[in-house]
Amino acid sequence: MSSWKKAAKASQKTHRERHQPETRKHLGLLEKKKDYIARARNFQEKRATIKLLRKRALNKNPDEFHFHMINSKVVNGVHREKDKEDQHTPEQIKLMETQDLKYIAYKRNIEARKIDKLQSQLHMIDTANETPNQHIFFVDNDEMKNFDLAERLGTHPALLSRRTNRPTLSAIKSMKLPELDDKTVTKLEQKKQMAYKELEKRVDRERELTIVQQKLEVRRLLKDKKARKPKLVKSGSKDAAPIYKWKFERKR
Repeated sequence: MSSWKKAAKASQKTHRERHQPETRKHLGLLEKKKDYIARARNFQEKRATIKLLRKRALNKNPDEFHFHMINSKVVNGVHREKDKEDQHTPEQIKLMETQDLKYIAYKRNIEARKIDKLQSQLHMIDTANETPNQHIFFVDNDEMKNFDLAERLGTHPALLSRRTNRPTLSAIKSMKLPELDDKTVTKLEQKKQMAYKELEKRVDRERELTIVQQKLEVRRLLKDKKARKPKLVKSGSKDAAPIYKWKFERKR
């Protein structure tokens, strides 16, 4: 029986769908049956979806609430889920805050070392010269008339304004100083000013890191649920961490 069916199919004419006529070629490819089936199924699915949504809208309670109403928003006519914050356990949060505190302390120590290194190189000479001070000499009335400060200090008159690095005349004679032109002196002065600016920036950064470290430590102590609630002595600001006072508890 099966061999008869095969023989019958062999003599059948091959089905061929007609092509698009030349006069209608500008309209594109002629839709075949498989294309019609796909288009029809898509249309039926959309019609069924619209029918279901219309039915839900008619049966919906106006007082009904769903969390998706507040967890999504419309962007360019399309509903999109809002970004949710990462969920962490208390142990994970505590570990991350501890790591942040250690990192801040690490960066603060680096800045402190660089500040010490710069201060050891610069010695803050200009600041010392600008600081007002009094140097009292006790002389007799006769010596007062012919008193020469440069001669008394044993240095050159041009170095009297210096309070530091003020060599004596004998030390100046024994020095072997290189010949310096105006260009070299200008470069040295610029280099010194840049070093002072870098020192100032690092001091400010170290102070900011100190404030951040103190605030993180206070926040970590406040999260300790076993300890009693402390009393706020002074609220925090951008220049200082808040100050709390804990009640003394005797350790067992």
